Amino acid sequence: MAPTLFPMESKSSKTDSVRAAGAPQACKHLAEKKTMTNPTTVIEVYPDTTEVNDYYLWSIFNFVYLNFCCLGFIALAYSLKVRDKKLLNDLNGAVEDAKTARLFNITSSALAASCIILVFIFLRYPLTDY
Repeated sequence: MAPTLFPMESKSSKTDSVRAAGAPQACKHLAEKKTMTNPTTVIEVYPDTTEVNDYYLWSIFNFVYLNFCCLGFIALAYSLKVRDKKLLNDLNGAVEDAKTARLFNITSSALAASCIILVFIFLRYPLTDY
């Protein structure tokens, strides 16, 4: 006999009697589902730390280029603290340090920008009149 791709079902008297009676044949997974007892699933939910911004690149820029009164260094230190707290899943601490890093970055950028503007003003209009 030649091999076939689909093996033929063995016919038994039970299957013939069920089909002949007109009752629908029960699926195997339904029978298995009845034997299962209440399974429990444990899902561990961690806080989403990707939403906390650490302002790391802004802190690097302020530290390297606009380090006004070491405010860029302080902002960089707080940015690194944010990253550490995100790894430890301390979401509240990471948010607080992110606010502090943002404050130091804004202050450093504003003071450095105002100093640069003052330098350009004094270069354009020198104080030779005084």
